[in-house]
Amino acid sequence: MGKANSLVYLHAALCESLRLYPPVPFERKTAVDADVLPSGKELMPGDSVLISNYCMGRMEGVWGKDCMEFRPERWFNDEGGLRYEPSYKFISNAGPRTCLGKEIAFVQMKTVAAALLWNFAVEVVPVIPKLQE
Repeated sequence: MGKANSLVYLHAALCESLRLYPPVPFERKTAVDADVLPSGKELMPGDSVLISNYCMGRMEGVWGKDCMEFRPERWFNDEGGLRYEPSYKFISNAGPRTCLGKEIAFVQMKTVAAALLWNFAVEVVPVIPKLQE
């Protein structure tokens, strides 16, 4: 696992892939207690909120004008390490509600990517595809 953690660019590319193509496109959350969303909308116990991870990954207000482009560099800080991102930007939640398998999933994805690159000849396509809205 130690070597997998040092693959910073691969980690950033995986984060970027998950941003644009989340494995779970929608999430439904139910308020247990009264709460207020960042927008100011009040929630009462039992209220449900539907979150579109697919749309969140393409929001210009969250990701910038290049939100439709695959750009792993957006995940780097100024020193070249992985940049901290607020929890609302992740499909696996954060804090005490984070996905328990998130770290092992990243190790597995890095292992599969390394095996594919080791065993197959891969070449870059000379065209930069743009995602369509």
